[in-house]
Amino acid sequence: MTPPPGRSSGLCPPSSPYPPPLPPPCRSRRRLLPPPPPPRRSLRRRATMSGRNPPRGRERKRGKSGNNHHAASVEDTVLMTPVPRFPDKTDDTPEAKICLSRVYKAEKVELSDDRLSAGSTKGYRMVRATRGVQEGAWYFEIKVVRLGETGHTRLGWTTEKGDLQAPVGYDGNSFGYRDIDGTKIHKALREKYGEEGYTEGDVIGFYINIPDGASYAPKPPHLIWYKGQRYVYSVDGKDDPPKVVPGSEISFFKNGVCQGVAFTDLFGGRYYPAASMYTLPNQPNCEVRFNFGPDFEYFPQDFGCRQIPCPMSEVPYHGFDGKVEGPAENGFSEKTS
Repeated sequence: MTPPPGRSSGLCPPSSPYPPPLPPPCRSRRRLLPPPPPPRRSLRRRATMSGRNPPRGRERKRGKSGNNHHAASVEDTVLMTPVPRFPDKTDDTPEAKICLSRVYKAEKVELSDDRLSAGSTKGYRMVRATRGVQEGAWYFEIKVVRLGETGHTRLGWTTEKGDLQAPVGYDGNSFGYRDIDGTKIHKALREKYGEEGYTEGDVIGFYINIPDGASYAPKPPHLIWYKGQRYVYSVDGKDDPPKVVPGSEISFFKNGVCQGVAFTDLFGGRYYPAASMYTLPNQPNCEVRFNFGPDFEYFPQDFGCRQIPCPMSEVPYHGFDGKVEGPAENGFSEKTS
C-alpha cells in the first residue's frame, strides 16, 4: 500500500544504506536540584565566628573555587568555655566587712544573719568568704560550734574555681582539713596530718603565705557575650598553665598549736576562706563560725620561721577588674579592635 503524498512510511526503502531516524527524546519533568549545603562544623567545645564579622586583619582562606565553606582556618576558630558563675557577680561592697558570701555558696548551706556562721545538712556543700588573697601571709579562725551525732566538717581554703557543690579538698582548687583523724585532703586524696582530729568546741586556725603571689597570679579572664551566654574567650584555644609560687604554704592550727605544714608550692591565684559541712537527714545542722579577726581566740604565740600573718579582716575590697564584651545595648563593652 502506497502512503499518501507528503507522508513517509517511517521505513527506509530496502535500497537505502541509512538506518531509520530515531524518535525525538522525551523531555523529563524532573528538575535538577542544587547540591546540598556543606555540613556544619561541630560546636561541641569550639565555637566558630561564622555569621560574624571576622577580626580585623584576618581573612578566611578560600578554596580553589573561591568558596570558604570547607576552608576553616585557625584564625576563625576560638575556644569559648561557658562559666555559670563569674567574678563580676558578687555581694561584696567597698564599705562592707569580709563575711560569708551569699552568692558563692551551695543552696543547701544556711548562713546566720551576720553571715559569720554556716550550717548544712545532708551531703557536703561549700561556702566561701567574700574576699580572698593572692599575696602575703594571712590568718583566720573557725570554731566548730556543733557536730552532733553524725556531723563532720572539712575546712580550709579554696580558689575561685573550687566546686561549691562538693567539700573542701574535693578537687585541685581547694585544700581541706578534716575533723576525722585530722587528715588533710586535696584532690580528694586524704593524707595523714597532725596528731589527732578535732571536735565540737575546738578552734581551728588557718594560715596561708603566698610570697610575691601577684607575679604568679593568672591573667583576668577574657569574657564575651555570645548567644545569650557569657563565655571565657581564648583565641588560641589554650589556657595559660598555672604557675607555682615558690615558698608558698598552707598550715593549720588547733587551739593555737601548729599541726605542721600541710601544703606547699601553691599555684598563683586568689585564695578564699572556705568551709563545708555534712550531717545526715533529720539531724540538726552541723554548724561552724568564722572569725576573720583582728581579735582571735587562739592566735598562735609562735609561728617559727614563718612570716607573721595579717588578719583576714584587713583584706581590702577587690572588685571585678575585667570587662564582658558583647552588644552595647545590653550594657556590655563592644570589642573594637
